This record gives sequence, structure tokens and C-alpha cells, in this order.
Amino acid sequence: MPARIAILGRPNVGKSSLFNRLAGRRVSIVDPTPGVTRDRVERIVELPPPDDREGETPRLVEIVDTGGYGVYTAEGGRFDDAGEDLSRLTGDIERQIRAAAERADLILLVTDARDGITPLDETIAGLLRRQGLAAKVVAVVNKVDDVSWESHAAEAASLGFGEPLLVSAASGYRRRPFLGALWDRVGAIESQPVSDAEMKFAIVGRRNAGKSSLINMLAREPRVIVSEIAGTTRDAIDVRFEIDGKAMVAIDTAGVRKRKSWADDIEYYAHQRMLEAMDRADVCLLLLDATEKASQVEKKLAEEITDRFKPTVIVVNKWDLVAGKLKPADYLDYLTQEFPGLAFAPIVFVSAKSGEGVADLVRMAFNLHRQAGHREGTGRLNAVVQDILKARGPSGSLGSRAKVFYASQIDVRPPTVVLVVNKPELFKGGYERYLLNQLHEHLPYSEVPIKLMISARKRLELSELTGRGKPAGGKRGRAPAARAEPESDGWDREGD
Repeated sequence: MPARIAILGRPNVGKSSLFNRLAGRRVSIVDPTPGVTRDRVERIVELPPPDDREGETPRLVEIVDTGGYGVYTAEGGRFDDAGEDLSRLTGDIERQIRAAAERADLILLVTDARDGITPLDETIAGLLRRQGLAAKVVAVVNKVDDVSWESHAAEAASLGFGEPLLVSAASGYRRRPFLGALWDRVGAIESQPVSDAEMKFAIVGRRNAGKSSLINMLAREPRVIVSEIAGTTRDAIDVRFEIDGKAMVAIDTAGVRKRKSWADDIEYYAHQRMLEAMDRADVCLLLLDATEKASQVEKKLAEEITDRFKPTVIVVNKWDLVAGKLKPADYLDYLTQEFPGLAFAPIVFVSAKSGEGVADLVRMAFNLHRQAGHREGTGRLNAVVQDILKARGPSGSLGSRAKVFYASQIDVRPPTVVLVVNKPELFKGGYERYLLNQLHEHLPYSEVPIKLMISARKRLELSELTGRGKPAGGKRGRAPAARAEPESDGWDREGD
């Protein structure tokens, strides 16, 4: 693994802004409300070499964002909109901070140039010393927005961790010296190359469906906070782990509820991170609670997934609680009715708490990832399409006859199939759905979404028909045959 850098400090010193600056994108949610970050948020990034080390290579590091130590609820915000006491999360948040500090190779203790050193900053510094972590700590003074604030930052040296590093996460002031100092420090830390994840999957669902419990079962450690308090997870949290020698990343996401029920901007940002997690993932796991009926929120989530053409496993959690009351066959029929857009998606019954069915879930996710990467040969694809048309072709009015000139798969993940036809309108609506169902039945990607593109054959330009533009040698060329696209065997033949 690369060197690990943990970012610690009290609330509102700009830890998440600094994390996002290092990551090069908005990963952690940034908001002035104390207690926004609760779990450990991690990213692997490249640190560029200092300006005076031209020719040196960047160094890979894993940066870890943590919750603000000491204040976990906003003033007047101890209770959420459901009346839950958020201070109950204090112990869990502190355990996540402590785990980040203990596992880190380098700890950035972030303070605020505008506030100066506060008693809480001194408390955190004392805790790190008592835990025997002082040798790994570097003081960082954030919000040094210009040269006028540099003198204010000198006070941070009183924490006892040497000369502090100065930076402004918001404006980028002194960014290059700051990154160069980190590059120098991690150079002395032994690290091992990190292997690329073979698959990323995002776990999405409504609140309290058991997403975080499933993450912890996969990671085999309390990697994220699990609580009966709805909405505990806010950021999209990447958790890297290995099973049977295969590296993968599971993305825990915030639980979803109806937009009209959102309590604040933080919930909006959490929802956006969930959608971004879908986009980044190779496979989506739609997590359902077996003890609850399917809701409109979950149906909307299913629509978001299908709109993105993401391979999906429908994961029925807490099955152990209803196994004696519900029959799997009846429940499968129920899900088919509730989620018709995911009729091709496999369904796995699990218990995230006990681990039952989780191994099957991982195998199924890998299976879908392979299916989505399959490329069908052009000859085989055209034969399948012609057989489908012979069995049942689209019906048109006034004697219109539908023709498919050729079919070709032009992409994978998702498998993307192009049909070039004479009248695209005949293939729309009900027949398009029928065609997709038949393609799922006859092709090797039966459980993943297929992106079907139906296009009309291009008409030839007048200049092509009249032979305008003579071939080499000055002789008039014969008008080309009446087609603008190649025959089916002239397209991608991979897999034939």
C-alpha cells in the first residue's frame, strides 16, 4: 500500500477542503455545520515533486479525511428531524478518527490561521502525544489566504510538532510548497505498489437498509459507522478490500429518501455523491430491506440505475428475519412487478449482519462485470437479429415492411448494439422492448442492460450518385452501389 496521510483537527478548520484540494475534486462534503464528516473518507492520489526536483516522479499516497474532533453536533442541532440524539454518534466518530491516526504514516494536524491556536487544538495535540503518535504529526495552518496571514501561522509552532506548513485549501495559496513538503516527507516511508481494483461497485438504497453493515462485512472490520440513526452515512465512502485474491472497491453511499423530506443542504450534497458513485461504479447493488415493502424512493433509484445502463444486482437484505414468513419464489414475483425495468437483473438474498449470502453476492457482481465487458461477434449478432425478425417482425401501417440491413456491437460496458434499418419508427415502443428481451435471451450478456441504438441507413448525396469527383487516372468512375454503410461482415469482427 502507498503511504497513508490522515487529516485530523477540530471542526471547521478546513480538513475536508484540504482533502478535496489534495484529491483534485470534490469528494468530501464541505459545510460549516460541525459534524458533517463522520466516517473515514479515503482516496489514493499522486503528489507532484517540488519545483526544484524537475525530472522526479510523483508519489502515490492515500489521504484520509476524518470528522472534526470534539464537536459532533451543531448548536441547536443535537437532534435530527426525526428526534434522534446525534450525540450518540460521538463514540463511533472518535473511533474512526483514532483508527485513521493509528494507521497513518503521516498525520496532518490542521489548525485555522484566523482563529489562532484554541484550547481544543491543544487538547488534540496532547491526545496524539499520549497515544505515542507525535513523531508522525505535522502541524498545518490552513486559511493562510495571502502573505498578510503568514505571521499569524507562527503560533502553531507552540503545539510542539516543529515548524508548521502553511496553505489555503480554498484559494490554493502556497499550494506548491505545501505539496512539495509532503512529497519530501513521504519519500522516507516504505510503501508497496497498489494493485488496481478489478471492480468497483456502489451500494445504494434507502435509509437503514443495511448498506454500511454490508460494507463492514465485506471489509471484515468496522470500516464505516453503523447506527440505527437514519442518515448516519453522508459521504460516498470508498472501501478497498480483497476477496480470494481479487482487489475491489465497495462504495458506501448515503441512504435516500424523498426530496421533499430533505432536512438541509448536506442531504442534497449526500444525494449528489450517491449519484456520482453510481457513475463511477462498474456494478450497482440495489439494497432492499426484506422487512419493508418496496418504496417509491427505491423505484426512483432503479430508474437512475437503468438510465445509466449499470449492471445491477438486486440485494434483498435481512432475509434471515423473514425467511420463515416469505417464500423466495413469491418474493421474486413481487420484485419483478415492482421493478419491471430491472427484470433482467439477478436477485440475491443476504444477511449483512451474519454474512449469509455475501460471498454469492460478490461472485454475482463479478459475473455481471464480465458479462458487461463481452463483445459479441458481428456474424453471430446478425444471425440472432435475423432469427428474432423471422419469429416476429415489427408491424407497420399501409403495408410498410421493416428491414434490418445489419447489426453491430460498437462498445462494451454497457454492451452497445447498433441496428441500421430502413424505417426506425417501426422499431420503437413495444417492439423495441420485445427486441431487447430477445437479445437478453439469446446473447451472452443476459443479466446486464443492453444499450440499443436504432438508426436509418444514410441516403447517398447527389454528388455520389452522379459520380462527381473523378477517381485517380482521370477516368469517370461508376456510381457506387446504393448503400452508404458496409456489409455486416465489414464491421468489427472480434469474436467471429
